[in-house]
Amino acid sequence: MDFNMKKLASDAGIFFTRAVQFTEEKFGQAEKTELDAHFENLLARADSTKNWTERILRQTEVLLQPNPSARVEEFLYEKLDRKVPSRVTNGELLAQYMAEAASELGPSTPYGKTLIKVSEAEKRLGAAERDFIHTASLSFLTPLRNFLEGDWKTISKERRLLQNRRLDLDACKARLKKAKAAEAKATLWNDEVDKAEQELRVAQTEFDRQAEVTRLLLEGISSTHVNHLRCLHEFVKSQTTYYAQCYRHMLDLQKQLGSSQGAIFPGTFVGTTEPASPPLSSTSPTTTAATMPVVPTGAVLAPPEETALCLEEVAPPASGTRKARVLYDYEAADSSELALLADELITVYSLPGMDPDWLIGERGNKKGKVPVTYLELLS
Repeated sequence: MDFNMKKLASDAGIFFTRAVQFTEEKFGQAEKTELDAHFENLLARADSTKNWTERILRQTEVLLQPNPSARVEEFLYEKLDRKVPSRVTNGELLAQYMAEAASELGPSTPYGKTLIKVSEAEKRLGAAERDFIHTASLSFLTPLRNFLEGDWKTISKERRLLQNRRLDLDACKARLKKAKAAEAKATLWNDEVDKAEQELRVAQTEFDRQAEVTRLLLEGISSTHVNHLRCLHEFVKSQTTYYAQCYRHMLDLQKQLGSSQGAIFPGTFVGTTEPASPPLSSTSPTTTAATMPVVPTGAVLAPPEETALCLEEVAPPASGTRKARVLYDYEAADSSELALLADELITVYSLPGMDPDWLIGERGNKKGKVPVTYLELLS
């Protein structure tokens, strides 16, 4: 009991001494031991790493789960060390609604058939999104959280210990300075000086030891950067895979809808009338254009390798031509294609047997194939 009381009193005295030293430093009434420039740089880099890791983590969580309520729910499950329940993605929910609508409105009608096709595509998109979220969480979010909840807490703890050791050291320096000043006035303070010098040596040793421990932890931030770099590569890889799957699914859907649209609305265009993004690869439309022939209306289609494009024989249909605004610059890959400049207006039309990703474009006396994804078809 007496031992515990003495320890509590000692701890209270140390805390008070540190508080006094800290306050006097803030008011410029006490000297402060400064860390070397390299150490200060290590501290600044560690703080910057922690701050940016938190921001990147939070924004990535928003990217993967835009719903704030769902994020809070997932956070609580993680804190309770329980498995997060499986949640239907927005794409899968949309697919479910479309399938139910097709069933009720008539699955054999053109609208119902299209709803079913789009529903299947949305379901595949939802599954791809689920895989992406799972992969990104494991390969990217988890390592970032582990750093903030593990390594950074250890670094923060050792930094607080170093701060306390520094305050103790500076307090000992102040006591020694006062003892020497008193010694100059009277010889009765010799013992006080010896005691202050001994306390200073002990405080200096403890400070140096703690500074070395903290320095090693701060230098370990370089290893953290290497680990986060590897995780970032994994995140980009999973994101690339996800968007490639989405592009492939939507391309397949566009082709399915194109073939059915041609049967339902003869003479209409194949493709979207809304602005579209450029293809993922600039070589995709070029390769397609080189292998997909364009022939006049009524001609018999031959295999791609046996048919050549004759622009002189291509004539616009009597009806079905439309105006289109060019969204992006496009450089023609060969003489069968028409080069495009952003924001210009051209006349476009489709011919039987054409690849749904391409149209015939005319500008003045020039004509050639143009990719649909570079156009906004105007009504």
